[in-house]
Amino acid sequence: MRIEDKSGFTLLEVILVLFIISLVFGMATIFFSNTMPSNKLNATAREISAAIRYARTLALVNNEKQTLTIDLDSRFYGIEGSLGKNIPNDINIKIIDPLLGDVVKGKYSFSFYESGGIEGGTIVLSIKKKIVNIELDPVVGSVIIR
Repeated sequence: MRIEDKSGFTLLEVILVLFIISLVFGMATIFFSNTMPSNKLNATAREISAAIRYARTLALVNNEKQTLTIDLDSRFYGIEGSLGKNIPNDINIKIIDPLLGDVVKGKYSFSFYESGGIEGGTIVLSIKKKIVNIELDPVVGSVIIR
């Protein structure tokens, strides 16, 4: 009596493994597609805060007032006298000014003084359900991303 060696996989086992692999890849694709807008929002917040810090540094080093302007209509921001950057179309932006309230249209300027002080409101960026606030401390001159 000879025992035959059964090597290989049955068709059912192969189909089951392929189904599990495709299920895992499908879930991973959904997960990564949902994190992409969030990454774009975080990158935009970091770029705007870097521009704010740079404008403050220029004001301190050059001993002259600097202005960073955000054009909410054309979705563009930059330091006066230098190149600026665009804000991606799928990111919503508004500015909460301490005196004016919510600003959603027109141009808004942040002023940076030789003393290190900052004049301006809070920048609110949002995409889908995620919101990022860029807050400016007018006394210390720091930038806080929340």
